Amino acid sequence: MRARDLAEPFPIVDLDTDAFDAARQMAERRSPGLVVGDEDGKPYTVLPGSQVLNFLIPEYIQKDTRLARALSEKASDELCHRLTTMTVRDMVPRPQDADDLPVVDGDATAIEMAAVMARVRSPLVAVVEDGRVQGVVTVSRLLDHLLDPHSSKTS
Repeated sequence: MRARDLAEPFPIVDLDTDAFDAARQMAERRSPGLVVGDEDGKPYTVLPGSQVLNFLIPEYIQKDTRLARALSEKASDELCHRLTTMTVRDMVPRPQDADDLPVVDGDATAIEMAAVMARVRSPLVAVVEDGRVQGVVTVSRLLDHLLDPHSSKTS
């Protein structure tokens, strides 16, 4: 099965999208990440959910997770409130080189998609044809296909 056959419609956010709105989209869709497009709508990077969490959780808590128990629910809410004053640009660490983007063309095979996801450690790949994102294949959808004994994996 080819990438175009596994791709699902997926919202694309841009660098100026409100960070809270982007995180909300990710949560509502139960998505492992979002495709971030540039001014032309071409993939700029993928913002994985783990990067949103990395942005939210102070480094000292990440280094010693036992400190997280000391935070009240109100403190947790205040951490999330930070997103309302930021954009996606604030959460994206740097533009990626073209070779580091989790992007495949519509003819990519399941193994090609898996190789790209593994190499760049992305929870999804954008499927691009004619310079436009046609959809996304998430790691869960790809694994579902790869682990299905009835699927045709020869393509």
